[in-house]
Amino acid sequence: MSATFAVTFESPVTGTSQAWARVPAEPDPAERDVLMARCAELLRAHDAALVAHYYTHPDLQDLAQATGGLVADSLEMARFGARHAASTLVVAGVRFMGETAKMLSMDKRVLMPDLDANCSLDLGCPAPQFSAFCDAHPDRTVVVYANTSAAVKARADWVVTSSCALDIVAHLHARGEKILWAPDRHLGGYIQQQTGADMLLWQGSCIVHDEFKALELEMLKAEHPRAKVLVHPESPAQVVALADVVGSTSQILKAARELDAPEFIVATDTGMFHALKQQNPGKTFIPAPTAGNAATCKSCAHCPWMAMNTLAGLARVLESGHNTIELAPDLAQRARLPVARMLDFTAAQATAATRGSLVPGIGAA
Repeated sequence: MSATFAVTFESPVTGTSQAWARVPAEPDPAERDVLMARCAELLRAHDAALVAHYYTHPDLQDLAQATGGLVADSLEMARFGARHAASTLVVAGVRFMGETAKMLSMDKRVLMPDLDANCSLDLGCPAPQFSAFCDAHPDRTVVVYANTSAAVKARADWVVTSSCALDIVAHLHARGEKILWAPDRHLGGYIQQQTGADMLLWQGSCIVHDEFKALELEMLKAEHPRAKVLVHPESPAQVVALADVVGSTSQILKAARELDAPEFIVATDTGMFHALKQQNPGKTFIPAPTAGNAATCKSCAHCPWMAMNTLAGLARVLESGHNTIELAPDLAQRARLPVARMLDFTAAQATAATRGSLVPGIGAA
């Protein structure tokens, strides 16, 4: 059995809003082993590949790796799915990730363990209101974060991830373009501060990263003076200012591998700690605080919608074929265009870096 609870998030359209999430039951060790074996067999039987986000349950991450799937951020999940020979993709994550996978693999069946797994950034940026916002500022280049619906992506000029947003906005700024940014105000503010670009920000936020607290983080740093602080840029500016490294999930993983430190304080979803610990045996990872000493937890930094992805849900959708992601072909085509623009840009960067050359409008890649 699972319990349902309300999740509060901020939307510039409706103010404080609520959605709901389910708390799934955790299987006991024997049930877990049975489910892992059953899901592995179902993936083989249905010619399916599992792609799981870093924030999902460790069991799903382990299963993806054990069965030839992938654990990654949302865009790499979609790219992997498009390259993979499987006829079915199962996306363990939140709904916009399933949509992104589908738009890059329209010929494949895309399933999700739970279609009600949402994202506050997506929910807080409804397409009709966002489109009107864009129409009110026709002189601006529209840049949207990957954490948005296919309909919002279709309204954009560029889609970016947290790992390439700085470079793309710097490129546009160098060309003299003014930016309309959505949906995360913290990530947008960080990019604006780093690039000096003229950016008009949609006022959305991630319910996980928005809760990290600078004062409590300073106190935690004092308790762990040898620790390096790794912060995702969806966090508030006061938290970002305390970081040794600011970066995306993949950049946080890279920093943890490469920095010579015994301890790390990490300000992102605690689902990341599974990969961090796997890749860095012998290092200690400490969750950054989301609340003060009087609160019921020092860090509740885990997305309730990511937690709705379970082994039992995976087995159900593979057996039933339910929970398919469907996109109208014309919408998928329009949404792919800004994604393709990003992919072409990052591919050019990678090529330039390999050759030690320059990317036009940026300089050294």
